[in-house]
Amino acid sequence: MTVTPLSRHAQLRAALKREGARWGTFVLALLGAAGVVQYYRPPATIGLAPFAAAKRTALPRAEPALNAFGKSGAVQMRFALPGEAVHYPLQVRENPSELLYAWVRLTDGTSADSARALTGAPRAPQEPGFYQLALEKGGLRRVLRGVTVAVLIPFDEKRGSDIEGYRIGTFLAERLGSGEKEHPAGFVKITESDAQLPITKHLRLGDFLTRDGQTQWPRYAAISPLVLDKLELVVASIAELRGGDTRVRVELNVHSAFRTPAYNGYNRFSRDSRHQYGDAIDVAIDANGDGKLSASDTKLVAQAVDRVEQQHPELMGGMGVYTSEKYNQPYVHIDARGKKARWRG
Repeated sequence: MTVTPLSRHAQLRAALKREGARWGTFVLALLGAAGVVQYYRPPATIGLAPFAAAKRTALPRAEPALNAFGKSGAVQMRFALPGEAVHYPLQVRENPSELLYAWVRLTDGTSADSARALTGAPRAPQEPGFYQLALEKGGLRRVLRGVTVAVLIPFDEKRGSDIEGYRIGTFLAERLGSGEKEHPAGFVKITESDAQLPITKHLRLGDFLTRDGQTQWPRYAAISPLVLDKLELVVASIAELRGGDTRVRVELNVHSAFRTPAYNGYNRFSRDSRHQYGDAIDVAIDANGDGKLSASDTKLVAQAVDRVEQQHPELMGGMGVYTSEKYNQPYVHIDARGKKARWRG
């Protein structure tokens, strides 16, 4: 049998294939204090000049994993208490044991702490604020864009009805003095300039500010990532119902999201309203795309909420449809309380 020698090009391809097999791509899903690692083969870098290839591999090869943006793929902010393990799924295309991580302040790009080994879930900075994750290798740093981490002010720092001079009021759990009722784990500290920061594709931090007439800055809000993901899934479902394409533009107007207990009590809303916990949002959505807000829009929104809860039971919650003429425009209440509830108003 005659064996034909491999061409020089074929030999190069075979060598690159073996090298690619040695280091697969790590998908490091940082969940709590442990990581889950999965491998897949990266594309070969045939055709890169030697110096270009060296430059490409010098920076840490990593990015937020797809599920870092929630089930909807549209959540752009994660939340953690100071020093807490951050749920931040990463896709790392090299040996993660060779990487360090640090936090970079969103405001000015400065480092918030010293670099530490990426041996498990990254720990949040101790100072409340907004940060991006940076990975380092060999003295070079890559800042991961697209996901902002908000470090909360812990609930325990609330003094009486205030937090740092901002009136919050008292939660039902505080008034009852028992563990039967809940309260938020912490609050996002929001300055006037922070209010425009995106938290999802369709929402900004300012959408979660209580509209209670307080004018000082900073202000504070409780925000649940569950309701963020749920709303974005509802918007995507509406787009699919309209034409089977999630790229259809859906317009929405936020009526109310977080409400302080003080504001909630003053207006005689439900004393255990989910808005106080940051996992509820009232929205008017032009669901049918006719440029108007009408009762027919709320029907489509309700259909989308039912679809999302069927597909994602972990996002089960309340839905209230408000179409009475006493409201300026029809809207829908959506929350992620963990159990199904329906009502009309």
